[in-house]
Amino acid sequence: MIRVVIADDQPVVRGGLRMILEGESDVEIVAEAGDGAEAVDVVAGARPDVVLMDVSMPRVDGIEATRRIVAGGSGARVLVLTTYGVDENVYDALQAGASGFLVKTDPPERLVAAVRAVAQGEATLAPEITRRLIDRFVAGASPSRRPPELEQLTPRELEVLELLARGRTNAEIASALFLSEGTVKTHVAHVLSKLRLRDRTHAVVYAYEHGIVRPGGD
Repeated sequence: MIRVVIADDQPVVRGGLRMILEGESDVEIVAEAGDGAEAVDVVAGARPDVVLMDVSMPRVDGIEATRRIVAGGSGARVLVLTTYGVDENVYDALQAGASGFLVKTDPPERLVAAVRAVAQGEATLAPEITRRLIDRFVAGASPSRRPPELEQLTPRELEVLELLARGRTNAEIASALFLSEGTVKTHVAHVLSKLRLRDRTHAVVYAYEHGIVRPGGD
């Protein structure tokens, strides 16, 4: 069962999200929060698997709430809700530790699929969203210095990271490298562990920020 907390300052939005998710047999809404400060407190007590986090909320916004939840050591994965397709807030939220984002106008089935994906540690950024996000916020900046922890990766793990950062699925990576999907999953797990990344979404951002892959590459 996937335990979910909904954090949004609009009761109507919270109600709509609850209605959609309560119809799924593998999802349980364990709590709601009306602002970021309340969300941090609620997550500490309810211990959810996934937090649906609105960006714009009073007292403490969704980005700061995400930062506090992640810094507090919670195992919950944060799925940010925004009214915009791709904006600066979304990138800030990912840097704060969010595991992905949804636009509030996305259809219900996408919301359900994203909650399940995030709960399993999968990426929730579609390839086209990844490209737009990286092109806007990373392409204009010089990559930071190559971090020493990359030396821990084997050549194969580095190949997996590069393909993962380009939005490839496990099946696509397996096909490209002539590996089984099970082997790819093992490599991905090793990459995340060695680089201390929470999930695939952060591996994508990490790879672009450190120049492992460049925007516009194949």
